[in-house]
Amino acid sequence: MGPKAKKSARKKKITKAERLKQLQEEEERRQKEEEEARVKHEKEEMERLERQRIEREKWHQLEAKDLERRNEELEELYLLEECFPEAEKLKRDTRLLSQLIEKLRLLLLQTPSYDLEDKTIIQYRGSILELQELLHLKFNVATERLLRQASTLADLDSGNMEKVIQDENVTLYVWANLKKNPRYRSVRFSETQIRFEIPRILATSGIAIRLLHTHYDHATPLRPVSASLQGHTATVTHFVKDEVQKGEAEISKELQEEYKQQECESVSVCEEETKVEEQGDIEVQMSFVQEESEATKCKLEMKLLSEAVFAAQLLLIENANEKPCFCEDNEVDLCQFTTLGGVYHLDIFELPPQCKPMKGWMIVEILKEGLQKYIYPPESTEDFETENAFPPIEVTLEVQENVIFFEDPMVARWDAEGKHWQTDGISNVLYQSEERLITFSLETFGPVTLIQDTHINMPFQSWELRPLDVNKVLLTVTTVFTEIQIQIKENLCMLASVKVDNKKHSSTLEGRWMTPISFILALKETGLNIFPTGHSHFYVVINHKEPLVEIKAYRQLALLSSAFAFGWSKWNVECSSKKVIVKLREHLTEEEPVQDPNWTLLMFSGDRAQRLKINENSETFSEALKEETEFHSTLYHLVKDFASKEAMEKIRSSKCQFIDSVCYMLLSTRLLSYS
Repeated sequence: MGPKAKKSARKKKITKAERLKQLQEEEERRQKEEEEARVKHEKEEMERLERQRIEREKWHQLEAKDLERRNEELEELYLLEECFPEAEKLKRDTRLLSQLIEKLRLLLLQTPSYDLEDKTIIQYRGSILELQELLHLKFNVATERLLRQASTLADLDSGNMEKVIQDENVTLYVWANLKKNPRYRSVRFSETQIRFEIPRILATSGIAIRLLHTHYDHATPLRPVSASLQGHTATVTHFVKDEVQKGEAEISKELQEEYKQQECESVSVCEEETKVEEQGDIEVQMSFVQEESEATKCKLEMKLLSEAVFAAQLLLIENANEKPCFCEDNEVDLCQFTTLGGVYHLDIFELPPQCKPMKGWMIVEILKEGLQKYIYPPESTEDFETENAFPPIEVTLEVQENVIFFEDPMVARWDAEGKHWQTDGISNVLYQSEERLITFSLETFGPVTLIQDTHINMPFQSWELRPLDVNKVLLTVTTVFTEIQIQIKENLCMLASVKVDNKKHSSTLEGRWMTPISFILALKETGLNIFPTGHSHFYVVINHKEPLVEIKAYRQLALLSSAFAFGWSKWNVECSSKKVIVKLREHLTEEEPVQDPNWTLLMFSGDRAQRLKINENSETFSEALKEETEFHSTLYHLVKDFASKEAMEKIRSSKCQFIDSVCYMLLSTRLLSYS
């Protein structure tokens, strides 16, 4: 190393004093940074605590403000919700229905529990059973008369008789085996796909096969009301009756006291004024007392009716405490499955004596016992050569056109002894969905039906309720398989459209306006069941909500539905069972909804409504209150804070029957618990 390099190295070497000074400076800098960080942290903590204090103070102020006006808001809501008892009074006046059996069925469904006594329900159900038996007896008489003339109606080619008679609700197929040809084993009705493959023993017997397809189901017994709901119904009924009697007694007592007071006053008047003037004063005063008492009585009746309507609505969303018990292994659980497409009554009859021409007359032997069933297989088979002499009969049936099966249907047969549907004795089921044909083997004849899972469309994926016009809304329910659009106006409902696998599906119900209950029954009968029952929670995983919260939400959504659109929110699952969350936006025109509308999220707990800070696209759930907004006791008063004048005018001008119908449809679909 040269002299210059050594000199440079000495210059770069740090002295001990310099090193200590450097360390001291670093320590001072570190302490300064720590002090600055500490001061900053303390400042931030103080600011955070101050923000919390301000938020708490603001929260307490909002709560105090909400409590201060709660009574006023609830009183106003009570006046608005008088539309429900008003609508009930109108429905009472218009409960006139068509066919007698359906009339009794609908009366049982449509009449509120507080208007029906147990003995009336038993009487109605008994009448239904008697009418059903009478109806079937008439079909048997008609079949017997037809079969007596079978020989005169025989087909020229086959020599056997075939007859098809059809009307709107019933199709009758009758085949008479006149030739008894053992090679004629396949029975097919002309211009249909309905077919029977019969064994040799039937092909050689004097029998007739009848298929009576009723497009309705009069075989399935009416569903019994669960014990818990029966108890609730009885409580409501007795409560209403007791309150009415108590109220009338109080009014009567008030009238008597006021009348006595008027008598006392009339005595003093008599001493000062003429008899004519006294009489006039008494009449005026009595008239005033009567008018006032009538108004008091009317107010009491409306209050009691309002309470009874609320209790009846609550019954619609109550869950049964116990799952129905089914004893038989193969018995169909009618809470889990639904019969669809009517009932196919399959019967084999002994061919009655035929009409014979004689000297210009037609002579016929009429059997005293009437039409006789042919027992297949016979009760005893000892006299027959082989065990396979009575194989199952293969049947091919056409599925009713207006019925939708989202999965292959199951086949069930009626057990006349046990009075229920069961699935044993049926095999080799094949469903051809495109041709709408179902083929199966049946061990013995009797009524059969097709069944589908009642809850196949539950839970729902989403829903939306959107105004269309004054007193008219569109309810859209989207499920895994279908999208159903329902229009509601005044006291009527209509199926607007159905999509299956995102393709439009034509339905005979489209364009037909019906009362809500008739409409719900019609949708169920076509396979479009989006209406849970009190037992549905045993078969579907639901987003359970407290009944009182749920019913209050439906009633208030119905009140607002003429001016606001509501929809499903993904956050409704995240909140507790004591709260519901829906999205809302003002909607005053008939235009189609925009692709990505600006929704507001509302949370409601039955006695408190608030707007949420989060939106539908937020990453995490929070119940934080939206900035610059307040609590309210009702959804109605919450939307008043930001609704337009036109929207509030639409809400106040809505008809009671319309609001009641919207509420009934929301209660029947239970969108807040089943989405």
